[in-house]
Amino acid sequence: MEDDLPTEYDVVVVGTGMTESIVAAAASRIGKKVLHLDSNEYYGGLWATFNFDGFEKWIEDLNASEAGGDANVEVETGEKFLKASNQYSTVENIDETWFIPNDAELPDLSTKESQTESETEEKEKTDVGKTEHKYATKHWTIERIVKEHRRFNIDLAPKLLFARGDLVELLISSNIARYAEFRAVSRVATFMDGKLTQVPCSRADVFANKTVSVVEKRMLMQLLMSCMEQGAESPEFDGYRDKTFLEYLNTKNLTPMVKHYVMQAIAMATEKTSCRDGVIRTKHFLNSLGRYGNTPFLWPMYGSGELPQCFCRLCAVFGGVYCLKRQLDGIVVNEDKCKAIISGKQRLALEHLVVGQGHLPPEIVESPGEHKISRGIFITDRSIMQGEKENLTLLYYPPEEPGQEPVTLIELGPSTNACPQGLFMVHMTCKRTATAKDDLAYVVKKFLAANALEPNVVPYPTDVHTQTVPEKSHLQEADEAKDKQLDHLKPHVLWSMYLNLPASDIRLSDSAPKNVHLCSGPDLDLDFDFAVNQAKEIFKTMYPDEDFLPRAPDPEEIVLEGDETPGPKFEDVPEAEDVSKEE
Repeated sequence: MEDDLPTEYDVVVVGTGMTESIVAAAASRIGKKVLHLDSNEYYGGLWATFNFDGFEKWIEDLNASEAGGDANVEVETGEKFLKASNQYSTVENIDETWFIPNDAELPDLSTKESQTESETEEKEKTDVGKTEHKYATKHWTIERIVKEHRRFNIDLAPKLLFARGDLVELLISSNIARYAEFRAVSRVATFMDGKLTQVPCSRADVFANKTVSVVEKRMLMQLLMSCMEQGAESPEFDGYRDKTFLEYLNTKNLTPMVKHYVMQAIAMATEKTSCRDGVIRTKHFLNSLGRYGNTPFLWPMYGSGELPQCFCRLCAVFGGVYCLKRQLDGIVVNEDKCKAIISGKQRLALEHLVVGQGHLPPEIVESPGEHKISRGIFITDRSIMQGEKENLTLLYYPPEEPGQEPVTLIELGPSTNACPQGLFMVHMTCKRTATAKDDLAYVVKKFLAANALEPNVVPYPTDVHTQTVPEKSHLQEADEAKDKQLDHLKPHVLWSMYLNLPASDIRLSDSAPKNVHLCSGPDLDLDFDFAVNQAKEIFKTMYPDEDFLPRAPDPEEIVLEGDETPGPKFEDVPEAEDVSKEE
């Protein structure tokens, strides 16, 4: 297979991460000959999404070192061979823990006990009108989760899309939105007065909120309108250019509740966030409200790892060549230009090399970056915040003590296809200061119960899919007191995984060939703007006079040579229909 590839390309892209895939699609779209390689057998790199079995295999494979390139590659006079490396994509401090038993540890019920339990369950189901039995006794075990591995979608880099963010606009303008499906984030939560509460995002939510006084509502709306209409460069913020966003808010005579909403839920800021950044974040939040739902955020169905594949699909449609399980062994450099790459036994000539940070030769790297990432992934048996329906929840939690970093928490339920019915998937992300487990410990302790269960103990009802409120019956009314006691209980962690991802702020040295373009891995921001803007910069460096990802035609618009009648003329459709279905 190695010798089957053509040997000359306009652009060779190594790695199928988010930035690499966008650049590959943009180059292919304007007719360039593109080769897209990845040493993995899956798409996405550190942006990938796996089912449970695939995720476990990914963890196992991390310790297997990739075979390096041949140090004795023959090169022509004046050329130099630089061996590729994977040290800039190293995943560290992997810590996996099960908190549930395996099947062998479960108590072995006698036939009589099984019959009694079955009869009791059937009677209770009948008493509640044959509705779903609220107190199911079916245990989750390791084997059961492994058996249902295909019903999980686990993200390495979970991110949301601002409804009017750079990626959504690009998906619409390029017509790539048709390759993906999205769901609106239904709930933005914040921790206040010792409990989680839902943040009123829309104007209607603000004025319907009973915990905020009329005066506070007016304060909140005036402040938000000021940030929205004037922006960070407005004279309104003169005198605060070198101050924090909190210092600016302190001059507005806001109540603690209003200040809390703005800081933690809307701007997602800390005490150190500059006034300019706080205003920009607030405006970004507000600008995206109301486009696709009551929050400004969208979640890609089946996981964030679907999005790089959308761009790969467009690249392939326009002639891009894809080859997985094909690694970069090294690059051939002549003076200040990369002439070719070596992959297996082939030398592949190129005009431009676009390469993910995990494949860079050390000789051309100036800085390995400082902004490393701590990640925690948890399978839980209930939501962190009870509700009448299943919610897709975002929570920004600020540091409690000096030395801690703010943590972004995203909770996904079965309707996002992240996990089976009865379970939830919780993602936590923050900047690394120690290990992922240490960095996230204070938030895990606050919202989750991460302790091992006895094999025959159920801490509270499991398999309650969405914590919905069913129609009342006489049994349920009798159990309301018990329900209220359950509401404050933390979700129990069935499985956890901690890991540290590499930094995204890696930089090339000045000695790097001018036609080598670096694509960073996942960053700490909530959305994909960094990757989109980096892809645009790379494309403009390569092809400054070309359009970046112009709209791709729908299949029915394509007219084959010799056809006498053109296809149907495209008519613009509302943007909301382009990118997402309303919930």
